[in-house]
Amino acid sequence: MKNKKDPRHQNRVKNIQSLFALSFGTKQPQTENSLQVQKHLKKIDRIIQQNAPKWPIEKINKLDLAILRYTIWELIYKTKTPPKVAIDEAIELAKEYGTESSAPFVNGVLGGVIKQLKIL
Repeated sequence: MKNKKDPRHQNRVKNIQSLFALSFGTKQPQTENSLQVQKHLKKIDRIIQQNAPKWPIEKINKLDLAILRYTIWELIYKTKTPPKVAIDEAIELAKEYGTESSAPFVNGVLGGVIKQLKIL
């Protein structure tokens, strides 16, 4: 993340907010990308489970889960975004909005995802 005012960063924040709200059943206005994430949720959650086997989906911090879901969707389906940029953004968002353990957790899971998907 170079600048918090970057429109791409702001877009990611809105998408993650939408996914976070949905995890509580909120009927918040959804973004186009968050709707796309929802369409692929089963596959994305399966990938998360494979890379965080000690953490059932329902036990993962909801913000961390929203960040992971969006970033994995971005890595698989929005391939115009360079993987390193998507991962850097995810870690920065976890640092900014998550708990003390969010950034290392997100980084670890996404590191496994990158190896699994052979993206880099």
